[in-house]
Amino acid sequence: MGLFDIFRRHKKKEESQTQSESMASVATSVTESLTMANSPSNSATLSTSEAASITQSMSQSATVSESLSVAATESPTESTSQTESVSQSLASASVAESISVSEQFSASVSTLPSESVSESVASTVTSESLASPAPSTAGEEEAADQTEKKYDRGLEKSRTGFGARLNRFLANFRHVDEDFFDDLEDMLIESDVGYDMAMKLSDSLREEVKLENAKSKQDVSNVIIEKMVEIYEEAGKGENPDLQMAAEGPTVIMFVGVNGAGKTTTIGKMAALFKKQGKKVLLAAADTFRAGATEQLDVWAKRDGVDIVTGPENGDPAAVVFDAVKKAKEEDYDILFVDTAGRLQNKVNLMNELAKMKRILTREIPDAPHEVLLVLDATTGQNALNQAKLFKQSTDVTGIVLTKLDGTARGGIVLAIRNELHLPVKYVGLGEKVDDLQKFDASDFVYGLFKGLVDVD
Repeated sequence: MGLFDIFRRHKKKEESQTQSESMASVATSVTESLTMANSPSNSATLSTSEAASITQSMSQSATVSESLSVAATESPTESTSQTESVSQSLASASVAESISVSEQFSASVSTLPSESVSESVASTVTSESLASPAPSTAGEEEAADQTEKKYDRGLEKSRTGFGARLNRFLANFRHVDEDFFDDLEDMLIESDVGYDMAMKLSDSLREEVKLENAKSKQDVSNVIIEKMVEIYEEAGKGENPDLQMAAEGPTVIMFVGVNGAGKTTTIGKMAALFKKQGKKVLLAAADTFRAGATEQLDVWAKRDGVDIVTGPENGDPAAVVFDAVKKAKEEDYDILFVDTAGRLQNKVNLMNELAKMKRILTREIPDAPHEVLLVLDATTGQNALNQAKLFKQSTDVTGIVLTKLDGTARGGIVLAIRNELHLPVKYVGLGEKVDDLQKFDASDFVYGLFKGLVDVD
């Protein structure tokens, strides 16, 4: 999905939510009027024609609200046309009519006894009738909204930092020349998108001369960001962002990365995630050399309510892995998470150690490890990229977990990782809470990173 498609989808979604809130407000007003009608002091009678008129108007409003919800859940193309049609209908008639009916109804019903109010009105004019989505759909939409908000909040520093650099760059924009491209490259490198991507973007814009048609700073901004997203999406073709799960038996996921990147915390959060899904989870504390590593993982195991296999301090990590994989097979665990050391100062021994653990896993379960996830600290920027290159050369990394995105302005490193390493980012840390570890969503990431910087029709 292209940049502008992503932003148009979010824009239509926000418009739909605004319309739904308006309809809910109308429903609340009418419900309050019905409540007033139940007062014993009321003595007049609502005519059959008035009741029928109100029932018809509110039914039409509910239909419009349902159409909005349907349009919002369909494909982007269909959603755009349908939502525009519904929005026009609302703007011209439904909301205004509903509010008018509500006001008239409130005025007239204040003097009516409850028994005179039509049962059809009472059953039709409720907030539930205007809420439209089915419970399951509403739950899915709420979960999607929560995820989007987490990306928005988690990428705030990166968005602000990139926006400030882009604005400084555009402040000097007059026309496209060599100075323009030099400044553009500097701005991108400062934004941690990587030297390679900065050069690729600059060369691409030179070849296509797209900026020649850019008449305003906003046009320039749109073109730059659009091209960044195009390169990002092109580099990610064929990627699988989902975790590879075993067809049968335990799924084994091995975590690698330097000390301090957040491996142990990531394992703890991911264990909680899968435990919540009903999975039987086992942890292997194979980082036996770092002081306190086993104790830290044990705390997470107790907090999550999952089992753990440990070994003696400074013991053989491979022995812990052997005991853990044997237990996982014999006791029918669904998932085994393996924590490992990350002593880059002893690179050769570390890589040999990781290779030995992998051989044990493969010997016991032929397809294991099913994933080797490299945990990177987003706050380290280009250093994280260098670490990724090093681990990729030495072990078969299958995906990235990028932690601490919420605490840095270097979220652009995601673009560099995909462009230079062609490794999928599978999970991102968007906060300190357990549920702030989120499955990576490229659309939410792009929107969260560039929100407020792109103008769409």
